[in-house]
Amino acid sequence: MTQPSTTTGGDVRLDGISKTYGSFTAVHPLDLHIPAGSFFALLGASGCGKTTTLRMIAGLEEPATGTIRLAGDDVTALPPHRRPVNTVFQSYALFPHLDIYENVAFGLRRRGIKSVKKQVGEMLDLVQLGDFARRKPQQLSGGQQQRVALARALINHPRVLLLDEPLGALDLKLRRQMQLELKRIQTEVGITFVHVTHDQEEAMTMADTVAVMNGGRVEQLGAPAELYESPGTTFVANFLGTSNLIEAEITDKSGGDLLLTAAGGRLTLPAGRCSAPARTGAAVLVGVRPEKISLTPAEDTGAVPAVRNRMTGRIADSSFIGVSTQYVVATPDGAELAVYEQNIERDPRLVPGAEVVLHWSPAHTFGLDPAQDIDAGTDTSTDGEAA
Repeated sequence: MTQPSTTTGGDVRLDGISKTYGSFTAVHPLDLHIPAGSFFALLGASGCGKTTTLRMIAGLEEPATGTIRLAGDDVTALPPHRRPVNTVFQSYALFPHLDIYENVAFGLRRRGIKSVKKQVGEMLDLVQLGDFARRKPQQLSGGQQQRVALARALINHPRVLLLDEPLGALDLKLRRQMQLELKRIQTEVGITFVHVTHDQEEAMTMADTVAVMNGGRVEQLGAPAELYESPGTTFVANFLGTSNLIEAEITDKSGGDLLLTAAGGRLTLPAGRCSAPARTGAAVLVGVRPEKISLTPAEDTGAVPAVRNRMTGRIADSSFIGVSTQYVVATPDGAELAVYEQNIERDPRLVPGAEVVLHWSPAHTFGLDPAQDIDAGTDTSTDGEAA
């Protein structure tokens, strides 16, 4: 495939930017550095400030405080058309009276460029729509229209491409296909992508780095695997997938581990994976992902290695979902834990009502501060922030 001659991506640096609407603060003072050429995601629920942050980078919103630098240049006071960025929105905003070729060529023609054939051809090849050049937008699927919108933005050679929920209007199967397409395109062109989404799977599939936003602040920043395996707050633990959070108390320390009591049992937690105060007698929320837990019938307790963390319980419910079976296990203290087991060799004894041992590796355990709010499902939508 012919590679389009795009400009290399530029970095984005936000220093103390904030946004207020009257007495409401949509984005609290924020410092953020997005490296050149990276695929960066702003992830969070409606009202968390992610779209407002993107719009400030684009120049569509004026920050109340702080500076915005793109590729080293201070663009805080520049209007949108003078910034080296382009934005792709959820609504494709294609011109219905123009064919795909002319939709992609529009930006070049507007700048007075006469010879556009080579650049348009390269862009259509990049988004795999070379054979659709003379079709009208209404003759394309939603995913194909989104690719046209992407090509139209990229042909202007922005240093930074901003994507505001670009896949939100697509169905699940097409959305997953487009996630892979967007990542492929970003890798090929090398432009900095800043992607806003509320979909954690979407962010983790595409982004090199994810900033999880909550209440106008960045709750945690890191690589997708790091955020999932080692969440630093209860909000992140619950927002990125499902987490079992178990109330426990630190009773002792042994080498690099914390020894805990929880629901009448003893657990081990690596000290480096605990963000709560690590002192004897302190309360901690022990976290473990459902797919990290194994279930063993109570009569086979002796087969569970002694080094594993373990708790007892009773299966309250089970759901077969093809790839795995999802269990709900009630513990003696009344808590309910989620367990996902791969359907490789299903034990027929693991049925509702069965007494079981839940066990997992201490290395898959994380510890959080119980003083934090563990309800990550609250809708905090507010005026001035649509997504």
